[in-house]
Amino acid sequence: MAGEPYDTEKVLTVPNILSFIRLAGVPLFLWLLLERQSDVWAVVVLAIGGATDWLDGKLARSWHQRSRLGQVLDPLADRLYILATLIGFAMREIVPWWLVVLLAARDVLMFTTIWPSLRRRGFTSLPVHFLGKAATFALLYAFPLVLLGTGDDLWHTVARVLGWACVIWGAGLYWWSGLLYIGQGVDVIRRFPLEAGPAGDEGN
Repeated sequence: MAGEPYDTEKVLTVPNILSFIRLAGVPLFLWLLLERQSDVWAVVVLAIGGATDWLDGKLARSWHQRSRLGQVLDPLADRLYILATLIGFAMREIVPWWLVVLLAARDVLMFTTIWPSLRRRGFTSLPVHFLGKAATFALLYAFPLVLLGTGDDLWHTVARVLGWACVIWGAGLYWWSGLLYIGQGVDVIRRFPLEAGPAGDEGN
């Protein structure tokens, strides 16, 4: 089972630059959220991160700029955004710490079960599954709504309800996709000997 194909080995492609920008937004978001407590600007950073997540994938396919590096950067940026947002929200007591543990446990389970065996077979990742992208999309768009819903006005309440609905759906899809990736990984481990196996795209 090979990962998704790539078009170039270049590092400085437009999609990769967008991924680097998204990664740079992680510490900026935490600074705005925790140090400045500037929630509106923190939401802006989250919105830009969500938009670039969609845009870099679209441009990579449309402009034939899919790269090995991009296949690692894109899901890495997604995971860092999700983890940073959860930790920041928990520190601000916007979400409970059990939600942080619940979502982080999914990645811990994946990286401590199938990834060591996959890497020994030459795989750096697995093909992206639709459920994984849907889960990431739901979570990245849930967090700005949750943050905007920390007030007492009616629109705060609406944002809070919509945000938590997306969090619940996103968390469920996140775990579902994680179990699918583990199943794919087990299949790869069974089908490929230790000395062989191409590198692929990282599951999101």
